[in-house]
Formats: sequence, C-alpha cells, structure tokens
Amino acid sequence: MSGTPAAARACILAAVLCAIWCTLPAYTPDAPVPWGTAVLLAALGLGCGAVGRRSPSGGPGPVAAGAFLPILLAAAFLLPPAAAALVAASGSLAGRVEQPPYAARRIWRAAQLALTCAAASWAYAVLGGPATLGGGGAAPDFPRALLPACAAALAFSLVLTALDAVVLAAAERRPVLRSVYELLPPALGPHLVHALAGLMTAVLWRSPYGPLSALLVLLPMYLSCWVFAQYHRERSAHRATIRALVHAVDIKDTYTRGHSERVGRASVLIARELGMDDRRVEGLRFAGILHDIGKLGVPTRVLRKDGPLTPEERRVMELHPEYGHEIVRGIGFLDEARDAILHHHERLDGSGYPYGLSGSRIPEFARVVAVADAFDAMTSTRSYRRARPVPAALAELKRCAGSQFDPQMVGALDRALRRHGWSAADTAVTADEPREPFGAATGLRQDTPPIPHARSAAPLSGPFRDRRR
Repeated sequence: MSGTPAAARACILAAVLCAIWCTLPAYTPDAPVPWGTAVLLAALGLGCGAVGRRSPSGGPGPVAAGAFLPILLAAAFLLPPAAAALVAASGSLAGRVEQPPYAARRIWRAAQLALTCAAASWAYAVLGGPATLGGGGAAPDFPRALLPACAAALAFSLVLTALDAVVLAAAERRPVLRSVYELLPPALGPHLVHALAGLMTAVLWRSPYGPLSALLVLLPMYLSCWVFAQYHRERSAHRATIRALVHAVDIKDTYTRGHSERVGRASVLIARELGMDDRRVEGLRFAGILHDIGKLGVPTRVLRKDGPLTPEERRVMELHPEYGHEIVRGIGFLDEARDAILHHHERLDGSGYPYGLSGSRIPEFARVVAVADAFDAMTSTRSYRRARPVPAALAELKRCAGSQFDPQMVGALDRALRRHGWSAADTAVTADEPREPFGAATGLRQDTPPIPHARSAAPLSGPFRDRRR
C-alpha cells in the first residue's frame, strides 16, 4: 500500500474497522447465526472468486464477479447482517484484482462488500423479509417478498456507490456527488436483477428441496453473465480498434484533429432524428468516426500543405475513400459503415467521387455522413480558413441540398441542432488543439489559442467544397 495516497489509506482503514465492527455480533455465544448456511455460502463465494482469479486477463473474470452478486444477496436474505458481512468479505478476498496496488484494492473490496452486504441484510430484515421466505412447511409470501428484496437491492447499490465515491474522492480528489451521479444509475438495474436471483435462491434454500436445488438457480445466472461478458469484451475490442485507427489519422493529419469524433456525433444526431434503431445509430457513429481513415494512405505532405492543392495532389486526395474502404474491408462489425467510408464524397447530382453515384444509388449511411462531414468542416477553424457560424453552415447545406446533399439528411440535422444545439466543445478549433490529460480533476477543456496562418472564411457561393475533405 506504499503507493496509495494517505487519504485513501485512511479511508481503507476506516472501512476495515467498520467492517470488523459489523461482524462482531456473529461471534457472541447466543448469536442466531445458521453457521451451516453461512459456511456453504462463503464456500460458494470463495469458489467464484477463485475461478475469476485463476482465469487469464480478459478471460471470464466478469463472469465470476457477476455470479458472485446473487450469492451475496442470497446471504443478505438468509443470514443476519453480521454473518452476511463475513460471507461477503471471504469471497472478496479470493477475487482477482486487475490493477495495482493489489493489496490495497483487495482489502478495500472485502471491507466495502462486507459493509454493503450488511446494509442490505439490515434493510431486508427491517421490512420483514425473512418472514416472507417461507420454510418449515410454510409457503413463501409472494408478491410481498418482492418489496424487502428490492429495498435490499437499493440499499446494496446506495452503500456500494457511496463507498466508491468516498474512496475516489480520497484517492483522486474526484467530487463525491459527481461520482455518485455517474456510478449509481448504471448499478441499480443489475443489482435489482441479481437481487431477484438471490431471492429465488433464498426461497429454494428454505424450501423442502433444500440448498442443492437453490444452487441450480445460479447456473443460468452464471451462463447469462458469461454471455454478457463475451458481449462486453467484443464491444471493448471494437472500440479499441476504432480508437487506434482514429488516433493514427489524427497523428498524420493534425489539421483536422478531433474532426472524426465530431462527425460521428453529428451523424448520430441525424440518425436519431430519422428514427433509426440503436444498432444502426451505433453503426453510423462508427461510420462518422472512421470516414477519413483512408487519409492514412495519402502522403503527409499533401495533407499538411498550406497552399492550394495542385490537380495531381487533388486526385491523390480523392483516393482516400477507396483507401479507407480497403483498410476496413475485413472488419466485419462495421457492416453498413464500410459503404459510408467509400461513398461519403458522392453527390446527389452524380458529380462526386470515387464512382459518381447519384440519388438513391448512394447508400443511406454515406448520405448521412456527407452532411455531417460538411457541417463540421464548415464550423471548424482550419489552417487555411476560419470557421463559419452554425447558422451560416446550415444555410449553405440547405442551399446545396438536392444537388450535393440529401435534403432529408440536411433537414434532420437542422431539426436536431434546433433541439439539442451544437456546443462550443463540438465546434472548437481542430488544428494542434491542446488536450487535457485523461482523468483530470476538472474534466474541462482548456481554452484553445487561435490557429496561425488562418485566413478569411470561404465565400457562401457555388457548391460547398473543402480541399481537405
């Protein structure tokens, strides 16, 4: 724990002392603790932790963690708070820790879950939950049993989030309320689902069929956690792939740094305004982010040239959609996004490139990205011209609708911007932009200095063209 900040060490020590205090009633001679149940649940917790600890990095660690939560909540329903805290601490100590300091993180996690499980057990007992489980020949009391179980899940989420917020404030000086706001909403739903699985486990445990039948409830939960973990890892791999590709373009073409992310955001605005489903919205976000990936194949001297491009340089620049399509050809999850990368410089009147497609022959994703790309290009300051105001950029898009851009996509962007706006961060200068270190305490972007060599804005006449697009 030598690398842990002093405030965080104090926080961990306080949590450990509180957790020990919570478990003390279990050691009294007359404590009503069903030790057989406690030992079996603790063994299950240790087993889940051991599976997660032995699996390789990126392996089924999340599966073990997901399967562990119903055991914790079943312990909160079947045991008094002191014994439930012991079950939680034992399983947590066996779990895998991904990042250093390993000892500090493991001790903190054990103390945190002990306190959290004790709070859930206390809330469950206060609302009369144990009496609704049945047992001893009595049937479980449904749906009355759901209320204390949901209250226990809420207590579990609140205490877990509060403790996380406190330790983040101590270790990283992150505001407590901000952490609670970020961590609590995504935790409530999963904890409620795990509480229902824990409730079914507890009901079967008390039934004539006994603990063995209760363990069968955990098998489908384990499988569902495995499926979710696989999906989560796949999505993480997708995002890592896209981040790496975009970062490569940003390094090579410093004049348009940040442009890809903003085109992705504008594409999402248009897609949602058009009522596309979530899968296609995500695909359009990928298309917007990766639309210029083909610039990796364009010579750097052409991308960074300050003066006008020669006809030959222009022809080289116009090859970037085909380069991009070749780069992403083998990335299966991009699906329709590949068409947008190839055709986002086509025009409705057929005078675009690379293939001169016209009208509805241009893929829908490409028509969306074309509008988002042009909008961000006009509202961003580059080395060769200043940014246009958002109303002027929209006016130019509307003027070119029907010949260069799809009027439906232009109208969707207009409506989306009227509803949501386009923040200063979205229209910030994109060349040589200073960036705040990731995870900075403020989370705010520094003011960006003006770009050298900036020239006057391009006139609002003729079809919209930008030699960097």
